[in-house]
Amino acid sequence: MDLSAHRLALLLAVHRAGGIVAAAQAQHLTPSAVSQQIKLLEKEAGTRLLDRTPRGAVLTDAGRLLSESAERIELELVAARRSLAEMDPDAPSGHVHVGTIATVIRALLVPLLVRAEQDLPGLTITVEETEGASALTRLRNGELDLLLLERDATAPVRPARGTADVPVLDESWLVVSPPGQAAPGALGDLVRPAWIDLAPGTAGADALERLSRQLGTSLSRRHIAYDYDVVLAMVSAGLGWALLPELAVLSATLPDGVSATRLPGLGTRQLIARHRASRRDPSPAVRALVDLVHAEAAALELG
Repeated sequence: MDLSAHRLALLLAVHRAGGIVAAAQAQHLTPSAVSQQIKLLEKEAGTRLLDRTPRGAVLTDAGRLLSESAERIELELVAARRSLAEMDPDAPSGHVHVGTIATVIRALLVPLLVRAEQDLPGLTITVEETEGASALTRLRNGELDLLLLERDATAPVRPARGTADVPVLDESWLVVSPPGQAAPGALGDLVRPAWIDLAPGTAGADALERLSRQLGTSLSRRHIAYDYDVVLAMVSAGLGWALLPELAVLSATLPDGVSATRLPGLGTRQLIARHRASRRDPSPAVRALVDLVHAEAAALELG
């Protein structure tokens, strides 16, 4: 019996994701490609590995056994890559502690962590959900090595003394409107609705304030939320419209009936990577991770 390690890894991905479609998304493949590879693995194993039910694919006993073997192989490969990296004096290594907001973690860093195990096996990366002035303080005092920050692209930005910023991604702001209401066709359609504002000082709050100035009127802001998922729940309930960055919409499941509309003139949100800047900083490990963040951001299908 000759089993393909690549197909075993796909079986493990199906097990972890809970189905073929979700596994395909995580692996950047089509569902049909994943399904075909699993069928070939079943031929190699000589037994059925998935039960295909109306609710999705479920591993059989044999499938679970092979997925456990695939997990052990994965751990051995990670250990081997790290050992090889330690032998290479030029390979970046060490620990990088990254702080950022929830949408960036979901849409950018979760897939990046999987890729980093392949491309930067010498790095140990810790991701922490952070925001606000305390995160900047922790960067300066060395508790964090890298921050991924958001800002409305028109807002002035001044890196704190001893730090430097690297642009990562520009993405569109989108208008999110409730079920049963016509999606806007122009900026003038944004004057009358009630709006859900975001926490003061955030990119979303800055963008809505800028939009209000563009329209030459004070927008009605009935509610304030601190999390994009909460904003979507409010919009779904008909409590107001919202301005959300494309990455937040991409990384979420829009509630039934909720529309996300791109309009000329809404502007962009910018993600930036901020690190310490000195004779020793950024370290080779931080520079390598910033490069990987750039590559992951460039691979996103935005716009």
